[in-house]
Amino acid sequence: MSHDELNDNALYVAFVTAQLPKQAFHHREHVRVAFLCLSRAGDLAAGAAEFRAALRRFAEAHGVPYLFHETLTWAYLIVIHERMSRASYATSADFLDANPDLLDHRGGALARYYDVGAVTASQLARSCFLLPGDPRL
Repeated sequence: MSHDELNDNALYVAFVTAQLPKQAFHHREHVRVAFLCLSRAGDLAAGAAEFRAALRRFAEAHGVPYLFHETLTWAYLIVIHERMSRASYATSADFLDANPDLLDHRGGALARYYDVGAVTASQLARSCFLLPGDPRL
């Protein structure tokens, strides 16, 4: 089974155990797993903490800890949580179908709040959550 075919449970388990191949984890999978962590926890703080820890563990296990980005991680988690409050979704695929702008990393949902290029390039934003409009971006 390819990573594109993983159901929600298989994707979640493969991610949190860092068994998902690095090349199988793209932006789409980031959003899916964030949705799954938030859904399973039923709480923003608990789901965000689980996702953040698993993402850091995944990056470490695959030798790319420097790719972890604090601001982008928290910003997506908060936007995903807000979108989840609008409706119920049975699967991450249902969630993505209803929120396709979350898949456009450069011009989608976060572009309403951030200059995504500036946030991505900022070492400070990589290591510390910065609010939208922070003058250091």
